[in-house]
Amino acid sequence: MTDIRNAGTFAMGDRVVNRMGYGAMQLAGPGVYGPPRDRDAALAVLREAVDSGVNHIDTSDFYGPHVTNQVIREALHPYPDGLVIVTKVGAVRGEDASWNPAQSPAELERAVHDNLRNLGVDALDVVNLRLMGDGHGPSESSVAERFTALARLREQGLIRHLGLSNATARQVEEARGIAPVVCVQNLYNLANREDDALVDSLAEAGIAYVPFFPLGGFSPLQSATLSDVAARLGATPMQVALAWLLHRAPNLLLIPGTSSVAHLRENLAAAELSLADDVLAELDGIGGAATASAS
Repeated sequence: MTDIRNAGTFAMGDRVVNRMGYGAMQLAGPGVYGPPRDRDAALAVLREAVDSGVNHIDTSDFYGPHVTNQVIREALHPYPDGLVIVTKVGAVRGEDASWNPAQSPAELERAVHDNLRNLGVDALDVVNLRLMGDGHGPSESSVAERFTALARLREQGLIRHLGLSNATARQVEEARGIAPVVCVQNLYNLANREDDALVDSLAEAGIAYVPFFPLGGFSPLQSATLSDVAARLGATPMQVALAWLLHRAPNLLLIPGTSSVAHLRENLAAAELSLADDVLAELDGIGGAATASAS
């Protein structure tokens, strides 16, 4: 069995987690809506993840909606000591499966209570304020009212730690002036490097950076260089892409998602993949080429 401890650990507030975690979004039905195609398989993936040493699970009550948190509870409750479940608030799902903003203080408080109820806990380990930007990217706006609402719930003991998702560097700094920020969850991967400076500044501040779509998301990573490197290393391209993230900075925490036990094991094996300096330089060029082509 893969020893994911080879990838190291990082702290989110007073909780230390293995850097290789698991994202639960794919446990809901197609389009992250409705029940899973195979509930037993979804339960098995969660139990396999925890049995493999994963102690950082990312979720949200708007996955399903409610479905993913209910599956997590069924699979893992009572939760093992040391397991950190990170959720996010700021959206709701329409009956047409649309993703709609829900960012008023009242909506955020309601979302926190939905997460508490469906996960079956008295306090949430980490809550990310998911900002609604331009598509999958952030856009500038003040977070003061929204983050203050969550900070009040933290003071009440309903939330232990706070983070941001889909945020700009300016929004992170504004939030840090209101309450401690333990993590930032943004779009970032081998080919999407717009947050390079933010990754580094958060590392200096001891704040975790959790890339969503670490394997490209709806547009899976495709690169001849990535495929060539993977073939030389006897690994899959996706394992190499995950290993690159682990090498990129010590504060990067990975949450690749899957609904398959076999795919989960493949992802976790990236924790043991070592990349030499010349390989890292070769892979770094993928991001540079993508940035140049977009400009």
